[in-house]
Amino acid sequence: MRETQEFKAAFPYQQDVLALPVADLDVASEWYAKHFGMVEVERRDDPAPTVILERNGTRIGFSVNGSDPAEDGAAILVTNIQGMKEEFESRGVGIGNWRIDERDGQKLQVFFVVAPDGLCFYFHEPIQQ
Repeated sequence: MRETQEFKAAFPYQQDVLALPVADLDVASEWYAKHFGMVEVERRDDPAPTVILERNGTRIGFSVNGSDPAEDGAAILVTNIQGMKEEFESRGVGIGNWRIDERDGQKLQVFFVVAPDGLCFYFHEPIQQ
């Protein structure tokens, strides 16, 4: 039986993984639901209009907060990164830099996605040695 691919955790590049900058909440919610398989779970207005999406209990938020999306994003720890890559490709997501990184002596299989809003996502999974 093949392992399912899941989001395990998300870590922001800048300040807050629940406030990644976007221009339009409805567009963001629709794109991330369709392409990353996320589900909208919350909307809030304070301190800025924000939508929270979730996959496998991991939450990522998108906010109309005036920050530059080209300078933000998140690192997302996943299981079955090969399956995640294939799932995203089947949904029309462009995958970049399929490679192995090494951090603190641990090898990671990784790939990047730059979403249409400019946010960059670093998907990674430790390689068992």
